[in-house]
Amino acid sequence: MLAHRGLALEAPENTLLGFAAAIGLGIEFVETDVHASSDGFAVVSHDSDLQRVAGRRGVVADFTMAQLRTVDLGFDQGFCSLAEALDVFPETRFNIDVKSEDAIEPTARAIREANATHRVLVTSFSERRRRATTRLLPGVATSASAPVFAAALLAARAGATPLLRRILRDVDALQVPERALGITVTTERMIRLFHAAGVEVHIWTINDEPAMHRLLDVGVDGIVTDRADLALSVIAERRG
Repeated sequence: MLAHRGLALEAPENTLLGFAAAIGLGIEFVETDVHASSDGFAVVSHDSDLQRVAGRRGVVADFTMAQLRTVDLGFDQGFCSLAEALDVFPETRFNIDVKSEDAIEPTARAIREANATHRVLVTSFSERRRRATTRLLPGVATSASAPVFAAALLAARAGATPLLRRILRDVDALQVPERALGITVTTERMIRLFHAAGVEVHIWTINDEPAMHRLLDVGVDGIVTDRADLALSVIAERRG
């Protein structure tokens, strides 16, 4: 299970406290996002601006990292850097979505300096950003960008297995919704085809227990969820 931006029930999303809330329950995988500060740090933030999470004007890229740390996100939390998150949680695996071009180099630098290449998966909806980031991190795990996933989905629907393998040859996972392009991703046949092409399938964002059970039943490898607490209950129930 991947904790989507941590666990934001009693903590703000994408903060050290939010990550600690999920990890404290036993979560090993955290999904997060990065933009870049004006002074070149990878900043943990889903949005490019401050309005939704802080109720104020401005965009992340216009502030220094020091300034962003003082932004009130609630529960005495400010923005944190990716470097801080990797340092504070040295055993946790991070799934990192690179949200902007200016975050590419700072993200790679933070991962290298933390010696964390072995415990991160780097992705982006943009194929250009994904490739640019992974080029700086030889051997890093990565999931498909939106264009690659679209091509893979169409190839899988057509049963074009050799083409599917070729499309997915340099990615380790598909991290996708249950449906895309009018096609259901989470049938046993589709999951079997993706596995045969050598990739894991992670579905987002699933927040109710029956859906989690259903997806695990058809063979998905990971579920991205806002409710890490419920996800762990599902895992415990299935093991029991």
